Amino acid sequence: MPSPTATILFDGVCNLCNGFVQFIIKHDSAGRFRFASLQSDVALQLLAAHGITALPAEPESVLLVTNGKVYSHSTAVLQILRKLGGAWTILYAGILLPRFVRDAAYRFVARNRYRWFGREEACMLPTPELAQRFL
Repeated sequence: MPSPTATILFDGVCNLCNGFVQFIIKHDSAGRFRFASLQSDVALQLLAAHGITALPAEPESVLLVTNGKVYSHSTAVLQILRKLGGAWTILYAGILLPRFVRDAAYRFVARNRYRWFGREEACMLPTPELAQRFL
């Protein structure tokens, strides 16, 4: 498996976010991604290295850190799908929609994700097989 080229930062207590991470792991046979909970010190250090020093208490976005850039909201999700390759690349066409429209839909889901999908008291623990992909 090649070394990961991108890091996905996600809300570690959000069931929807954890499901998204599991989806990525299942479809990322090339091992392009590594992961860290936004609640972790590793994530805070990585973001600080990119000039981001404050996150809200309840983060509303999945973040993608790749090639010296940090992507958020709908752009992060679309970039992740693009990097997954295969048929998922087709969904990257969503980038053609105006960002304010994409991000409005993203924020609507993000605001309601705990109510719709629930949340955990603690961040998920990766299985021993996946531990090397989590920071």
